Amino acid sequence: MSRHDELTQDLEARRARVKEMGGKEKIAARKAAGHMDARERIDHLFDPESFAETGMFATSHRPEMREKSPADGKVCGYGRIDGRPAAIVSCDITTLGASSSLTNVRKMGHLRRTAIRNGMPMIFLNETSGARIPDTMGAQGTGALGQDPEQFIRGREIPYVSACLGPSYGTGTWFTMLSDFVVMRKGACLAVSSPRVTSLAIGEEVQLEELGGWKLHTERTGLVDYAVDSDEEALDLIKRFLSYLPSHAEQLPPAAEPPDETEIDGASITDIVPAERQKVYDVRKLIAAIADPESVFELKPRFGRVATTSLARMGGQVVGFVATNPMFKGGALDPDGCDKITSFLVLCDSFHIPVIMLTDTPGFLIGVEGERRKAPGKIMNFMSALQMCSVPKFSIVTRKSYGQAYLNMGGSRNSDEMAAWTTADVGFMDPNIGVNVVYGVTAESDPQKFEELKAEISRETSAYDLAAIYSAQSVLDPRKTRQWLMSMLSVHSRDREGGFSRRALASWPTTF
Repeated sequence: MSRHDELTQDLEARRARVKEMGGKEKIAARKAAGHMDARERIDHLFDPESFAETGMFATSHRPEMREKSPADGKVCGYGRIDGRPAAIVSCDITTLGASSSLTNVRKMGHLRRTAIRNGMPMIFLNETSGARIPDTMGAQGTGALGQDPEQFIRGREIPYVSACLGPSYGTGTWFTMLSDFVVMRKGACLAVSSPRVTSLAIGEEVQLEELGGWKLHTERTGLVDYAVDSDEEALDLIKRFLSYLPSHAEQLPPAAEPPDETEIDGASITDIVPAERQKVYDVRKLIAAIADPESVFELKPRFGRVATTSLARMGGQVVGFVATNPMFKGGALDPDGCDKITSFLVLCDSFHIPVIMLTDTPGFLIGVEGERRKAPGKIMNFMSALQMCSVPKFSIVTRKSYGQAYLNMGGSRNSDEMAAWTTADVGFMDPNIGVNVVYGVTAESDPQKFEELKAEISRETSAYDLAAIYSAQSVLDPRKTRQWLMSMLSVHSRDREGGFSRRALASWPTTF
């Protein structure tokens, strides 16, 4: 055997050892539990034979741990998803708990810089115990961290996507918080530190689900978009999300084949949305009726449900829908709804996605709890983001839009084009409340006077009154909504900047 053959044989043996990760027994235990390992996840996500690993032979910097740390617990590299390049960090929890170390943080930093420089999405498959002990203990261990001073800065040059597929602490949490889309496997935990560390720190027992479970993050914090039952579901959602986004900020979102317009019937809209304002409906059905068939992908569906935010397509072009949903709290916007919309506007502005706003709201939900949760600040964050958002924006009042919420939902010059359905009613507040506020009369105290004053306060609040001062540029038959939007997209997507936004929101914090 030649020396070259000997060296090649040694190389292949080393590769085989690295691919065993934490050992056959640990990998077998994962399979028995129904979970993929770090490398199987990459194989499922990327196109066949497209993955190129970087740092395969990286190990712990501690000599005594080198043989126990294949790839140093983080499988990193580049591949393709539906033919488009992407970079990935897949945590191997079977190797030292996929804990963060000087070596694997260096790997991740190189990968992130390469992805940004070359314009490819960054994917984090997180399942990690956090910082590695004892590597980070003491002044020297801690002082050696943070050698990449820009690792936690988001300029949104590229999309970041994270999956929380098990315990995710420390670095696994930080990069999840920086991501544009997050999916979580049920049973996983996303938190600053583990339940054990947290329990010791605060002196009381803490349960995993209470600390960082999927219900907490999909329903209360809004930090997670979707919770799923399996790794495969999580990876498939990542693929779907990325199909709506450009690979980097110097590209427009990928277009799809437009549908046959003759097969899309807008007549169903009047069946979905009752003309009577007191009747509720689910605005998600309206979005599905307007958008290209089967193209709607809702984000954060369990959080801030008074607002609906969805990626979709119109004529094959990617758009973002922002809508108030009368199914929840009558469509009155609360602090969570404001946060949800603000986050979505940041995504759309950063990646050149036109925004369509559908408004049916009695205004902002007021009360002591809202004030305690910083409602005024949330409302102004939302308003600031809307006015800074430089993608084409189109607003439609479907039934009602009152007070400041009218402006926040794109009213007047806060959108590029505004329309109102024939059923629209616009004013400073709900007439039923306005009569009491302005005149001190209630339906119970004086029913006849109340109705007279209600009629008075409801004058000149129609779509035509709004159009008369050119605050609305069009009055629409609801069944013609798609045609109007398609026409406006054609006009405003061909501006002198070629459809690219100014990305004024690209550095906006991912959580607030």
